[in-house]
Amino acid sequence: MVLVDGELTLYMERGGKTLLAWTADPDGDPTADPRLRSAAEALAAAARAGSLGTVTVERVNGAQALTSPIGTLLEGAGFIATPRGLRLRA
Repeated sequence: MVLVDGELTLYMERGGKTLLAWTADPDGDPTADPRLRSAAEALAAAARAGSLGTVTVERVNGAQALTSPIGTLLEGAGFIATPRGLRLRA
């Protein structure tokens, strides 16, 4: 779970394959929400620190991570595109 300014922003389900995101404007462009960028960077930092081990996000809010707008934010935070999804190793 990633909180930004005390608000739930990202939730990684058990196993790390599915990520749920909450945006300030659900109908708007999620990449324009600065909270999501901060949350993606915090998630990447936790994975790099070894708190999560290797993480491969396959789905974001029900969509394929590789084609999700939030996937772009994850890649910007250091996740690497793989055939299965977006991966970050500890």
